Amino acid sequence: SASAFPPQKPKSELVRTSLRLLTSSAYRLQSECRKALPVESSPSTDIQLVTQQVIQCAYDIAKAAKQLVTITTKENNN
Repeated sequence: SASAFPPQKPKSELVRTSLRLLTSSAYRLQSECRKALPVESSPSTDIQLVTQQVIQCAYDIAKAAKQLVTITTKENNN
C-alpha cells in the first residue's frame, strides 16, 4: 500500500515536525485565550477575532495530534 508520507522523510523527522506544530499551537492557544480573559483584555480587544484565532489554534493542535497518532500507529503495525 502507498504510504501517506513521502518516502524521503524519515518518521523521526515527521514526529519532530508534528511535535513542533503541537507546541507552537499550544503556546498560541494560551496567548489567544489570555487576550479573551476580562483581566487581560483591553477595550480594543476584538473578541470575535480572538475566538477565530482560538478555533484555528485548536484545529492545528488536533491536526498535529492526528499526525502523531498516524505515525505511531504505522510504526506499531510494521
